[in-house]
Amino acid sequence: MSVWGKVGGAAAGLFVGGPVGALVGAVAGHFILDREADPGVTFTIAVVALAGKMARADGVVTETEFDVFLRVFSVPPQEEANVRRIFNMARQDIAGFEHYAQQIARLFVGNPAVLEDVLDGLFEIAKADGVLHPSEAQFLERVAEIFGFAPNEFRRIRASHFAPELTDPYVILGVSYSADEDELKQTYRKLVRENHPDSLMARGVPAEFIRLANDKLAAINNAYDKIRTERGLP
Repeated sequence: MSVWGKVGGAAAGLFVGGPVGALVGAVAGHFILDREADPGVTFTIAVVALAGKMARADGVVTETEFDVFLRVFSVPPQEEANVRRIFNMARQDIAGFEHYAQQIARLFVGNPAVLEDVLDGLFEIAKADGVLHPSEAQFLERVAEIFGFAPNEFRRIRASHFAPELTDPYVILGVSYSADEDELKQTYRKLVRENHPDSLMARGVPAEFIRLANDKLAAINNAYDKIRTERGLP
C-alpha cells in the first residue's frame, strides 16, 4: 500500500500518537495494528499537518497552497480527498502548531536530515503566492528552532528557497565567513550526503522531492566552488 493509501485508509495514527496521531485518527476512523513507524507515512502526516497550519499563518487561506502541496508531493488522484480532509482540518487555525513541531522533532530526534525535509516542504507551500510573508517567516523560524536548527542553519535552508540570500555562498552552506578550510569541507560533505537522491529515497521522501533536492544540491556545489575559488583552495 502506498504512503497516501495508509494515510487515507488504515492511517498511522496509533504509532504516531500525540497531536499528529489525533489529527489523522479523526480523519481515518481506525488505525493499523502494526506499531512500527513507517518513515514515509510519518513524513507525509507531518508535512500535511504543518502545511495546513502554515496556510493560515498569513491570514489568507487559498486553494493555491493545497494545489502546490499536491504538485510537490505527487499525491495520487484517488487519495486527494483523504489528504485534503487532513489538510483542511489542520488549517482551521494555527493554534497548536508548536505542539505538532515538537511531536515531529521527537519522532526524528537525531535525524536532522528528515527534519530539514519537513522544512523544505513547508517552504514550498509558503512559496505558493511567490512571497514569504513576515508571519510565515516567523512560523518557519519557530518550527526550525523547535527542530533544533541554529539560526545560520535556518538561513541556509531559507536561502535554498528564497532570494536574495541565494547569492551568498556562505549562507547557502550555513557557515560563517571566518570558517576555516576543514569546517568548509566537513559542512559541504555533510550537506551533499544528506541531499543525495539515494539518501532521500532511503528516508522515504516522496519522488517529487528528489527534484527539489537536486536543485538544492546544485546550489550547494556552486556555493562551495565559489568559496574555493575566492580563497584559492584546491
